[in-house]
Amino acid sequence: MLILSCYSNKGGVGKTATAVNLAHALAEAGKRTLLCDLDPQGASSFYFRVKPSKKLTNTRFFEDVERFTKAIRGSDYENLDILPANMTFRDFDVFLARMRNSHSRLKKALKAVKGDYDVILLDCPPNISTLSENVFKASDGIVVPIIPTTLSQRTFEQLLEFFDDNDLSQKKIHGFFSMVQGVKTLHGETIEGMSASHRKRIMKTHIPFSSDIERMGVHRAPVTATAPRSAAAQAYRDLHGEVMKRVAKS
Repeated sequence: MLILSCYSNKGGVGKTATAVNLAHALAEAGKRTLLCDLDPQGASSFYFRVKPSKKLTNTRFFEDVERFTKAIRGSDYENLDILPANMTFRDFDVFLARMRNSHSRLKKALKAVKGDYDVILLDCPPNISTLSENVFKASDGIVVPIIPTTLSQRTFEQLLEFFDDNDLSQKKIHGFFSMVQGVKTLHGETIEGMSASHRKRIMKTHIPFSSDIERMGVHRAPVTATAPRSAAAQAYRDLHGEVMKRVAKS
């Protein structure tokens, strides 16, 4: 079983859109996929029209295998299930801080469904916390969207520094440019500079700024399903292929 995560320590960079479309692309490719929505706002769950399980609270998420598996919901798409978030997930850090071996608790919880899925994809809240450290340790690959701007570049470099400072492998990090607008000079300059300075950590696929992606909230579905021939949908499929190749090599 492969564990991937969509993560950014900066909000508003297209993280959830990436998680939703990457999950759908994995399922389209025949991979039995579970999308775990770890963000208490529940945006991934919303896009897939899945209501949260109010009974899956902090303790049960990490310690009650039966409740964890019962909270999983089917989606409208073959090979794709959803573990929806609820607002109690906002207390994960407080709960984890009280537990022994807290940095490995998430991976232990996910093992409960190991035989049922080929890939578990985690949609994570935008912060560096005890939960995110769990995500870093549990993940085989961490997919990081980067808007090609100075501030987004800075937060990506902060993430790399955090990995170095905490003896985590940077090889897990797979950054890519999101919301790219080719007409913007700054976008082009940032892409060129970061691709050169972080060559091993930046993927070649770019996700364009697209109205099709913006309309996901209206359709409540992945753009790979609602506009399968669009440039945005093709970009997400390309991202899926590149992620899987890179994780296989690491």
